[in-house]
Amino acid sequence: MELKEVLPMDIEKRSMEIIGEELGEVQLDPDKASIVKRVIHTSADFDYARNLRFSEGVVAQALAVLQQGATIVTDTKMACVGINKPGLRKLGGQAVCFMDDPEVAAHAKAVGSTRAAACMEKAAALPGPLIIAIGNAPTALVKLDELVRAGKIKPALVIGVPVGFVNVVEAKELIMQTGIPYIVAVGRKGGSNVAAAICNALIYKLTRK
Repeated sequence: MELKEVLPMDIEKRSMEIIGEELGEVQLDPDKASIVKRVIHTSADFDYARNLRFSEGVVAQALAVLQQGATIVTDTKMACVGINKPGLRKLGGQAVCFMDDPEVAAHAKAVGSTRAAACMEKAAALPGPLIIAIGNAPTALVKLDELVRAGKIKPALVIGVPVGFVNVVEAKELIMQTGIPYIVAVGRKGGSNVAAAICNALIYKLTRK
């Protein structure tokens, strides 16, 4: 097996070409194709061509919200760090994660919940349009569903891609029934890298021409 000589600046382009080739006859919706391919690019997992679910009109809705200077709230620092900050700043937005917030930790301990769930309660107090990007904790999606139903938060978009085995599938199904626009990876797969990849794919639609 021989190594291919590819210039650093061409690696991403060539990777996307390979993804397109290996997708073969799989037909992707043009609005969603760049999002699906970005997730495959970050995970090398072609199952995402089949297991990503999009609510009706969600891509256009997400782009409109980003142009309004949305705040993206993540459930892990990894997802937050992975979001393209220069691109997000161009749109007047920001990305935050409250997992290290002492108040969040104290509240979670006091009520016997996870910090990820407590982060959703803190997010409910934020001003402006919100995008919630969950790549790790299904408990965050469960709490988010509870807050939405109680009228305490109304995110403009939920990216629900937690990974794991306990209540992951159920939490994703729950969030798709809230009426909130969503992008969800059904099944057990997901991760912080996937959450960041979806955010970046949306940002790039507006900042890369």
